Amino acid sequence: MSSLLELIDVTGGYTGNKPVIHNVSFQIEPGEIVALIGLNGAGKSTTIKHILGLLQPFQGAIKIKGQTFTESPEQYRAQYSYIPEYPIYYEELTLWEHLELIAMTYGIEREVFLERAPILLKEFRMEKRKNMFPNQFSKGMKQKLIIMMAFLIQPSLYIVDEPLLGLDPLGIRSLLQWLVKCKENGAGILMSTHILATAEKYCDRFIILHEGKIKAQGTLSELREVSQMKNASLDDIYLHLTEVEEL
Repeated sequence: MSSLLELIDVTGGYTGNKPVIHNVSFQIEPGEIVALIGLNGAGKSTTIKHILGLLQPFQGAIKIKGQTFTESPEQYRAQYSYIPEYPIYYEELTLWEHLELIAMTYGIEREVFLERAPILLKEFRMEKRKNMFPNQFSKGMKQKLIIMMAFLIQPSLYIVDEPLLGLDPLGIRSLLQWLVKCKENGAGILMSTHILATAEKYCDRFIILHEGKIKAQGTLSELREVSQMKNASLDDIYLHLTEVEEL
């Protein structure tokens, strides 16, 4: 049986003669949160763009539920939600209209939409702003809009890129609690983040990407064994593995 998300020896980038990521392989299974961590320029964003189907690998394959993007782009995209680092929205649509648009795009029935949307508005404390336009929002509110659109779909896979930036403490708590709820309901989550203490607390496994290659991956116990750092924190292991490479 295939994994929910599977990268198999993926080499890719933006131009054919300059790969950014090299022979990247990992899997995401249903019911787990996996952190993708690395220095700036390590290849995290490039990896995510390949998973989204925005870039095609020079070699290797990326599959969601056993299917590649080229085999069926629409079906491939329907399997995931994406929360980007920087909010993307339509200035001419209200918050509520954004939610209605994403529901129509993914074929969510009106009755189901009207059940899900108010719960998300309440959770992220945006009920009073449902008829406002994004240009009236703070950065954190714009981020909440994108987060609510992603959670509304309830897909099999969530791809989350630096989701905590701009959120207030209550927003961070709501996001993390909702991700845990999605995990418990069987979704798989790939989360790129620099906040390693949060990753250590909420994630089941970790993928350390360095200079476009996977330096290490596994549970915290497995990373401790690989780095020979018994009882070390994720922060300490990450710094050790990346600093050793730099020396």
